[in-house]
Amino acid sequence: TLMVGHVERFNPAVLKLKEVLDENLIGQIVTLTAKRVGPLPPQIKDVGVIIDLGVHDIDIMSFLIERNVRKVYAKAGSAKNPLELEDYAIIMLDFENTTGIVETNWLTPHKVRTLTVVGSEGIVELDYIAQKLVLYNHEWVREAKVQFKEPLRNELEHFVECVKKKERPLVSGEEGLHALMVAIKALESANKNEPVEVEFTFERKQ
Repeated sequence: TLMVGHVERFNPAVLKLKEVLDENLIGQIVTLTAKRVGPLPPQIKDVGVIIDLGVHDIDIMSFLIERNVRKVYAKAGSAKNPLELEDYAIIMLDFENTTGIVETNWLTPHKVRTLTVVGSEGIVELDYIAQKLVLYNHEWVREAKVQFKEPLRNELEHFVECVKKKERPLVSGEEGLHALMVAIKALESANKNEPVEVEFTFERKQ
């Protein structure tokens, strides 16, 4: 059994957000904007911030709207990384009718993990760390009920069950490869200073 370790897929707030979007509670999804920043982890010495952090938001956005990224444009650089790996990036993801924007860096002293989804009828704000989900429209503000649980524990329990029952995991190898390919193309885009097509695609199972 192959499962990719995208731990945010097992965050209860993300799963609740998927329900909200599937029920069309904020209408047509227009943009998704993620912020995933914090200090440099000392153990990360082989990749930059796009593959370390940005890849998670690429995967989450693709999962939420059930679409693949068609084109990516990124700006990135190294401000103070000792290995000169990129330590900040802004990534724009083209999902055809929807746009994703990812801000990520290793320069922020404190950890921030947020996602805002804008729809034609309202918006949703997600805090990954607090596992908090708030919906807004022009008439009301509502906080969704989310039962707090450690995502890593959820992930490991799910994998064990998939192995036992020989079931398809929530995060497939194809989905993991797609997110990684988009991250690699984001690096290419930043180096070329131009948008880059993402050639890897597959049919997402509903």
